[in-house]
Amino acid sequence: MADAMELLRSNLSRVRIPEPTNRIYKHECCVSFDTPKSEGGLFVDMSSFLAFGKDYVNWNYEKTGNPVYLHITQTEKAVSEDRPSKKPTILAIGVEGGFGTGEPEYEETYEIVVLPDYATLPFPSVELPEMVRLAVDTILRAEGAERKEQVAAWVAEKQVSAYATNLQQIYNGVSIAPSGWKCAKCDKTDNLWLNLTDGMILCGRKNWDGTGGNNHAVEYYNETKYPLAVKLGTITADLEAADVYSYPEDDSVIDPLLPQHLAHFGIDFSSLQKTEMTTAERELDQNTNFDWNRLQESADALQPLYGPGYTGLVNLGNSCYLAATMQVAYTTHAFSSRYYANVSLKSAFDAAPADPTVDLNMQLIKLGHGLLSGKYSIPSSEKQEGIPPRMFKTVIAASHPEFSTMRQQDVLEFFLHLLEQVDKVNPGNPKSDPSRNFKFGIEDRIQCPSGKVTYNKRFDYILSLNIPLHEATNKDQLEAFQKLKVEAESEGKSIPVDEVVRPRVPLETCLASYSAPEEVMDFYSTALKSKITATKTTGLTSFPDCLVLHMRKFVMEDGWVPKKLDVYIDVPDIIDISHMRSRGLQPEEELLPDGADFSEAEQSIGLEASEEIVSQLLSMGFGQNICEKAAISTSNAGVEEAMNWLLSHLDDPDINAPIGKHQSPPTSVDQSKVDTLVSFGFQEELARKALVATGGDIEKATDWIFSNPNASSTSDMDTSSSSTAAAAADSELPDGTGRYKLLGFVSHMGTSTHCGHYVAHIYKDGSYNTDMCNGNNKGNSCKFEEAFKCAHLKKKKNIKSIVGNVVCHAQTDTVDVMKKPMPDNKMLRIKEEHKTNTLLQLIFWGPD
Repeated sequence: MADAMELLRSNLSRVRIPEPTNRIYKHECCVSFDTPKSEGGLFVDMSSFLAFGKDYVNWNYEKTGNPVYLHITQTEKAVSEDRPSKKPTILAIGVEGGFGTGEPEYEETYEIVVLPDYATLPFPSVELPEMVRLAVDTILRAEGAERKEQVAAWVAEKQVSAYATNLQQIYNGVSIAPSGWKCAKCDKTDNLWLNLTDGMILCGRKNWDGTGGNNHAVEYYNETKYPLAVKLGTITADLEAADVYSYPEDDSVIDPLLPQHLAHFGIDFSSLQKTEMTTAERELDQNTNFDWNRLQESADALQPLYGPGYTGLVNLGNSCYLAATMQVAYTTHAFSSRYYANVSLKSAFDAAPADPTVDLNMQLIKLGHGLLSGKYSIPSSEKQEGIPPRMFKTVIAASHPEFSTMRQQDVLEFFLHLLEQVDKVNPGNPKSDPSRNFKFGIEDRIQCPSGKVTYNKRFDYILSLNIPLHEATNKDQLEAFQKLKVEAESEGKSIPVDEVVRPRVPLETCLASYSAPEEVMDFYSTALKSKITATKTTGLTSFPDCLVLHMRKFVMEDGWVPKKLDVYIDVPDIIDISHMRSRGLQPEEELLPDGADFSEAEQSIGLEASEEIVSQLLSMGFGQNICEKAAISTSNAGVEEAMNWLLSHLDDPDINAPIGKHQSPPTSVDQSKVDTLVSFGFQEELARKALVATGGDIEKATDWIFSNPNASSTSDMDTSSSSTAAAAADSELPDGTGRYKLLGFVSHMGTSTHCGHYVAHIYKDGSYNTDMCNGNNKGNSCKFEEAFKCAHLKKKKNIKSIVGNVVCHAQTDTVDVMKKPMPDNKMLRIKEEHKTNTLLQLIFWGPD
């Protein structure tokens, strides 16, 4: 003890007392998924405040020389079998007086450890130096960085209250004590809110299950209309974390004058400690901890599956898009080799910056080892805890305004963002860049009526396919079902979900539709010097190691309302797309001439406003001059674009000014849309020109690029197939035979374009199994064919479904890891449940 104390005193210079702005990690190791519950507990560096598991703390000592650590361990409390159970008094789960959660309770212990000898000192202890005691107390009281960042993302949209600046405060002599609060109208001592106008302390709203308060605070607002209140117990030196609620705005808000408003009642916020959860924290807990498995597979006993590659991902709240994508990505050779098989955690940590939590490569390697090593998938209990990808989500989303929030996102957009970020952190080193294994070249051949052609080249990471419903193979059944549906609706009846007949479209048909000839309207022919209708065919210039197919699941109905398709896609185990290889310029073909400068040509034909657009705008009550200006400013892209421009420019001082003779579209565009087109493989200059010409519409800008091949003579989409730059880029990409085997697919459950639930099914170890990413156990399912609906796999197989996490907006769910053999000559059907519409979105293929 004396030697350990002396060792600690000699290293006091390496101990820091955390500031409110410091990020403190105390719940998860920064290079693994070890926690205080893991064997050996967690070691918090008392200088950097990073946490390490027992197998990794010595790495940090060797790298930084920091010797003093707070050792945190959590051990499960023993529960007496003969202890009488308490009778619930309220309809609630996991709260005092409610039903138990069934989750074990843990006892947390602490000690000070000094490396390299692992000398230990107990905590708390009055014999410890005061600086050490203050540092440990601050660490233990502070909100962990893992939790803090998650909550911050959940409340990313919190706005400054309109009532804060001019808030009237009554001078009534009220002084608020630092503790011992109680509701002024009942005996509640928790969930208390301080009204910032007169200092009244009242309890919060009553929840549906009987928890919470007794509605006294909101009732008081209805009587007095005093707008702002702050939750007592959330006020600390970090005032940004205080929970301020605006009753008239009906939301949590920011009060920039909160220090002054608190000082009015004599509150010294610097001395207060956090004792209550904020509204956002409670919402997050409800979203992440709800047992969605009760909605699905609830009646089935699941046999748990464990081992390497069978590790689930814990729900972070609306994170199914991330979980599904990453589970499938790590089954590809590109990701599993780069971030697991060919790299150790030690080498990754040594190469990482001082803070490994902000290094994407480090967090990808951490996630790879967590998912694939089997370390966190051990049959030690009835269910698998899974691993939470918090640090990975924080770093991958740091540069993105949408993924950094807790809102549900599109899995395709996230996958493309992932590859873009992976490419950025591996510059000039293609061997260490797994994104290049997904990249391939696309070539469009456009032929005008003159017989002359042009070739446009670009690069992409996904092959996006339309679903040709008119090619459905069960048209007779569909026709009969429609008649039955009409009869049932006329009688006021509804058809059971399991009797609904949906179109069945083979994947081969979707691929054929991609490369089939199509008409390109308003194509400017440099040979004919006019806009004509051309014919376009598309092929691939290279076949990637990992092919990702994107099924376009939404179509636009009348009124530009997006609607999700409800359709089966028949997916074989093997596909051969070698016939889709582009042949390039043939000897007998003649290229279209370069012609005049495109900008001049476009300007000469784009000055006149479209009569159709103008007439429709006129019918809405707008003036002739304004309507023409809107049409011209959006390059006659369409009524919707013109209307959007018009509504956003009505207040312009020159909106009614006469149209100039050489009126041209504006040149400013949204940079995020430019970046999106660049991610598709287009040059930035060409992307800007296309967006200007189409009023900022990405889809129409893409079509515009295809229709105007001469728009940029310097881009990779050169009119000549012998472009040196394009040929060089092609030669650097992997190029296979075009024959692929199915690795897995991601499906979207739900009928809405704005919410739903993502599920990933993955081929693993010679079979397909169902894996849950909600921190639940994996196991065999006795009822798999009732689990989902959307895809069919031909041949006798088992199925692995790695399911994403909870989506709070749509009442969809997750299921546990299941495994069930399929009968011979029977297609696997992912069936609909809870009347949700499930459709394939991304299909991953590897070389056969």
